[in-house]
Amino acid sequence: MKKTLITLLGIVLCGAAVAVEKPAGATMEQYVDALMRRMTLEEKIGQLNLPSAGDITTGQAKSSDIAEKIRRGEVGGLFNIKGVEKIRDVQRIAVEESRLGIPLIFGMDVIHGYETTFPIPLGLTATWDMEAVERAARISAVEASAAGICWTFSPMVDIARDPRWGRASEGIGEDPFLGSAVARSFVYGYQGRDPMHFATDEIMGCVKHYALYGAAEAGRDYNTTDMSRQRMYNEYFPPYKAAVEAGVGSVMASFNEVDGIPATANRWLMTTVLREQWGFEGFVVTDYTGIYEMIAHGLGDLKEVSARAVEAGVDMDMVSEGYLGTLQQSLEEGRIPLSDIDRACRLVLEAKFKLGLFDDPYRYCDPQRAATQIYTPAHRAEARRIAGESFVLLKNEGDVLPLRREGTIAVVGPLAASRANMPGTWSVATDLTKPLTLVEGLQQVAGKGVKILYAKGSNVIRDEEQERYATMFGRDIPRDGRTDKQLLDEALAAAAEADVVVAALGEASEMSGESSSRSQIGIPDVQQELLKALVATGKPVVLVLFTGRPLTLEWEAEHVPAMLNVWFGGTQAAEAIGDVLFGDVNPSGKLPATFPRSVGQIPLFYNHKNTGRPLLGDKFEKFRSNYLDVPNTPLYPFGYGLSYTTFDYGDVRLSASEMTADGSIEATVRLTNSGRRDGVEVVQLYIRDRVGSSTRPVQELKGFQRVALKAGESRDVSFAIDVSLLKYYDFDLRYVAEPGEFDVMIGGASDAVKQASFTLK
Repeated sequence: MKKTLITLLGIVLCGAAVAVEKPAGATMEQYVDALMRRMTLEEKIGQLNLPSAGDITTGQAKSSDIAEKIRRGEVGGLFNIKGVEKIRDVQRIAVEESRLGIPLIFGMDVIHGYETTFPIPLGLTATWDMEAVERAARISAVEASAAGICWTFSPMVDIARDPRWGRASEGIGEDPFLGSAVARSFVYGYQGRDPMHFATDEIMGCVKHYALYGAAEAGRDYNTTDMSRQRMYNEYFPPYKAAVEAGVGSVMASFNEVDGIPATANRWLMTTVLREQWGFEGFVVTDYTGIYEMIAHGLGDLKEVSARAVEAGVDMDMVSEGYLGTLQQSLEEGRIPLSDIDRACRLVLEAKFKLGLFDDPYRYCDPQRAATQIYTPAHRAEARRIAGESFVLLKNEGDVLPLRREGTIAVVGPLAASRANMPGTWSVATDLTKPLTLVEGLQQVAGKGVKILYAKGSNVIRDEEQERYATMFGRDIPRDGRTDKQLLDEALAAAAEADVVVAALGEASEMSGESSSRSQIGIPDVQQELLKALVATGKPVVLVLFTGRPLTLEWEAEHVPAMLNVWFGGTQAAEAIGDVLFGDVNPSGKLPATFPRSVGQIPLFYNHKNTGRPLLGDKFEKFRSNYLDVPNTPLYPFGYGLSYTTFDYGDVRLSASEMTADGSIEATVRLTNSGRRDGVEVVQLYIRDRVGSSTRPVQELKGFQRVALKAGESRDVSFAIDVSLLKYYDFDLRYVAEPGEFDVMIGGASDAVKQASFTLK
């Protein structure tokens, strides 16, 4: 039977200029084996080439330069094309005009939504709601696949502990446990639970940036990283590994070096760890021009760096065309073996098989789906709900919030009337004319009983050139030609007429994201001057803070009565902000990353280790590990977030005081909603290993639950603790749980916990 099937496959694959067909019953291995026997060396190398399409105009596909390469079998996939018609036109060339008719894979940066956009990934992480994260990814996959896309360059799960780094906005914060949960949820949302078979509304994920990209020195994008392997395994690798275990179909190599070798040429990363230790079976793609950039790293010319990449285990070359132009020569010279090219080609073909492209190359090109499943009312409603969960209430002195639906509200600030700013960075498929401005959203939610005044108050940044950098890629916030004083006077006049002032301030959306590092991470100069003047009026001021990273907010925390961090909430952000400000939604978001008091504290993160001379209190002590001029503590710690109600925690109760390696214990607290509003609390479990063969963090997140309680309601919240939550990689990189004493901490933030202890025997 097997011989007959292989013969049949050979007959099917012999037809020139005809789409490759897959006989019923053919396994992936049988099909790919037969196909590769028909392929020339040039066609195999062509499958490894991923150029950018430059968003080909409909009707021009056949005459473009890229089309000729597709006809010659020199392209394995394309990215940056939007629209079913365009994608179908290009796919038709591959299937009907190339020798073997191998379909292309089409990718796009679907980072936090397609046309319906959700909060930036850092904001999604702030929900601590894994069902919401998965639902956002699911809707993203439905819309992207309806538009012809079958592969996304997401999730980004780089641990980031330096908020100067702009790409913190695209990631999952500072914690590996929370980040791993988010990674799994993204993968399941994009791909479903079966990594071998994709439905037509599922797309392949690509976990990135492997590895350590978020640990760039000085918080400067693309910069060097350098750390111990013990830190890699315990603190930075877990989210990537979680995505692999969830079945992610592809991995993107990072730009940075690891152990002195750029990740794109690092065989230890791409083969030893990723494939041999973690069992990854998908393909690895470079980041944009990642191979070419290794020339500047000093690893050699294009031929040499291409050879190093493919022998390291990198399968697909994004944009550089180093594989296309040099691998054949390297093979002929004996620099690389044919097995490296075959491995890479096989993995790309297997991805196409899993996506069903050999069954139907046009399965993602259904015009009916494109017309009915993108930016739907149901999707927008879900985006609004999830955005409301992502906002973090930082301060609410005197219960300024929620606002009443009466009187006059002055909405002031350069971010108050911008549509394009609302979705956030890396929302490449979003129609930026569709989101409501904050002013419009507040008026819609408030209703006719509230009068809303608007004044810009200031530009985003005083320096015009700096403002251009902050509002790139179609995210312009038109600069006002009036003087700073004229803008401020208008804002103060609006505040004088109002009962309360809502100040829409912070970062423009392109102040975070790729290549958007900042050396100072406060609210920009002229905006801060505006805020101080508004506070000086004596009117209640609510700071609606737009940001893609933790900011330094010491003055604001001391002087502004109410602060709501809204990140960048997506296409429905304005309505969702209104929902929270007016109390229709009780805020429940918690910070996934520490907010420092000062840039000088960076990197600052909750799960740090002790020194031999730890500071025992809050005040400076000589010969202790502390600063002369600022406390060690953050302004707002990891896990922090207020509510319009209050939650009280009882003592931690353990089911036993001792545990064996094959046993478990249960930790329980009594949670009470002691306020007057229904609310949701994120209950957080932390564990500390008191004594280890290697030094251990002062606390590590090991569990969390979102718990909804009505006003006055109490409930026991329990966590099961087994040995898997106690393990770590020791000095020899053995994954061990060492006997001894462990502290269990449960609370509503990393610095607000109740504690008990047990012993692992």
